[in-house]
Amino acid sequence: MNSKIGILYSTVDGQTLKICNVIKEVLVEKSNSVKLFSIDDFDGKISDFDQFIIGSSIRYGKHNPKIIQFINEHKKELDKTKNAFFSVNLVARKPERATPETNPYFIKFLQNIDWIPNTSAVFAGKLDYQKYPFTDRLMIQLIMWMTNGPTNSKTKIEYTDWDKVKEFAVLLNNN
Repeated sequence: MNSKIGILYSTVDGQTLKICNVIKEVLVEKSNSVKLFSIDDFDGKISDFDQFIIGSSIRYGKHNPKIIQFINEHKKELDKTKNAFFSVNLVARKPERATPETNPYFIKFLQNIDWIPNTSAVFAGKLDYQKYPFTDRLMIQLIMWMTNGPTNSKTKIEYTDWDKVKEFAVLLNNN
């Protein structure tokens, strides 16, 4: 297709970046030119790209405020460009919460912004208690306990469905 694609991401523990890199690999294999930017590093223009993808993880039920601010400030540019958004969160580990239509964080996200992405997805993240600072670990264990998830402090589970990530990338390539 030979499109110029920008991917903007926000990650807390690195899983969203890992997902972005898989999406990038698939898009590059399809002969696209892809540039990856952290929310803290992007200083270009959305209009420089044929397609613009935004990915953001959740921490304590919220996407990074910088992502929300970016979308609000660049809504007109986003609307003029093919675009996509994906959310990464542990609630999506449950099949009944793994789509944009059923994921409570994604639904809440759309209610708090004035933008509807052309294409969207929700991916489960990674649970790695030993990587988290003490307070985060306790809070995430509490949330997991409340949602019947694993609470053992040695737990390390990558819930991300890599086939689903690759299917999303192929969909983006075909749009």
